[in-house]
Amino acid sequence: MNTREPGRKSLQPANAIGWVKEPAPMEREGAVSRENAPTASRKHPPEPSVWRELRSLCLKIAVIAGIAALIFQFVYGFHYNVDPSMNPAVKDGDLVLFYRLDRKYRAGDLVMLSFRGQSQVRRVVATAGDTVDITEDGLKINGALQQERDIYSATQRYAEGIEFPLTLRENEVFILGDAREGVTDSRIYGPVNVEDIWGKVITLLRRRSL
Repeated sequence: MNTREPGRKSLQPANAIGWVKEPAPMEREGAVSRENAPTASRKHPPEPSVWRELRSLCLKIAVIAGIAALIFQFVYGFHYNVDPSMNPAVKDGDLVLFYRLDRKYRAGDLVMLSFRGQSQVRRVVATAGDTVDITEDGLKINGALQQERDIYSATQRYAEGIEFPLTLRENEVFILGDAREGVTDSRIYGPVNVEDIWGKVITLLRRRSL
């Protein structure tokens, strides 16, 4: 007759060799470890929204536009020419680009300035220390008659203009239009201080030929 002691659990033999331990929950068939979890269930960072991209693009455009505005306010400038006074060098309809920071002007340079609210492109013919005179023979600089290229009309005084000869003082230039007849230039308003000049013309865009 079999008896068992109180408080002791009975052990059932698994086989003739020994006893089998009951498998742990994670080792049971069908259980999946964290390392073997499907990658599709892992979280990914959210994609950037369309509005965020648009805001970034608008910010970049605003920065570029601001830099361009500063450059063309303080370094370069554009002028749409409607004045025939510089024909044939600068024609009606030309787009003029000028450089504001160069204040060293020489004879032959084209410059931008304003007279009585009207923008002008004019040519420097004399600089500080030069003596300018206009006689029946034409334009004289320091007593030498000037042979100017691409000037097809005579240079004459105006009855209501300034008196000649005159010597330019420091920081003064004498400017004329290339089409010399009836042009408002230094023959009317006299020498120009370099501080009153907007800048030196560096290139032209001839829009009528496009």
